[in-house]
Amino acid sequence: MALYDHFRPEEKTFIDLILEWKAYVNERYIVKRTDFLDPRQLDIIKAVIGNHQDMTLKFSGGYEGAERVRALLIPPYVEENLFDISLFELHYPVKFATIDHRQLLGALMGLGIKREKFGDLLFSQERIQFITASEIADFVRLNLTEVGRHHVQCEAVPFSDILPVEAHWEHHEGSVASLRLDVVCAEIYRLSRSRISELIEGGLVKVNWRTVEKTSFELNAGDYLSLRGFGRSRLLTIEGLTKRGNRWITYGILK
Repeated sequence: MALYDHFRPEEKTFIDLILEWKAYVNERYIVKRTDFLDPRQLDIIKAVIGNHQDMTLKFSGGYEGAERVRALLIPPYVEENLFDISLFELHYPVKFATIDHRQLLGALMGLGIKREKFGDLLFSQERIQFITASEIADFVRLNLTEVGRHHVQCEAVPFSDILPVEAHWEHHEGSVASLRLDVVCAEIYRLSRSRISELIEGGLVKVNWRTVEKTSFELNAGDYLSLRGFGRSRLLTIEGLTKRGNRWITYGILK
């Protein structure tokens, strides 16, 4: 079976990029440091590189359990742990302003820097932190002066001061008539098919961090889902058939 057969057609471009990185490391004997990868991209790079004898893979997003990570592709007999990651804390008028994830991400994207240069955004009560690639850290510190309508300041802080992150996945199981996006989302989020269809067609559903507006989109085991306003989930496994011909699935919901 060809390598691409294990993945979605739209993931071919990223697989080709991984193969380019792999060739670069092997031919030049130089460490390759990637931008931040989302969890689906992390799954793919692990599958493509695997336990390659001529290469070591290392990952870091700045803290244990980070969602978005940078990867190092390391040739044999080379020791490298420099991920070039910086941590910022946002200072803003907490008594008069409320800043959420969407506003902060929008402000960062408004700087003209691609999403892949930013790691996780961390919120804990009134404190806000975010992680960046170190090569853009000075630019971000000088230019991120507003989030929404609020004036802000960015302070570089050591990773020893990182906010605590508590991510908990609840595991569930159920049966679905098909693996269509609308059918699976209706099961996971306990909404009607008609309501789910409206949300999908309205661009509020993402699969593997990409907006999907087709209700008939076919899901695979391992796919990450997010429904704006309802949270994130993941289709973990697709099991056998029930007596009625439905598919048993297991899935996780991020709490």
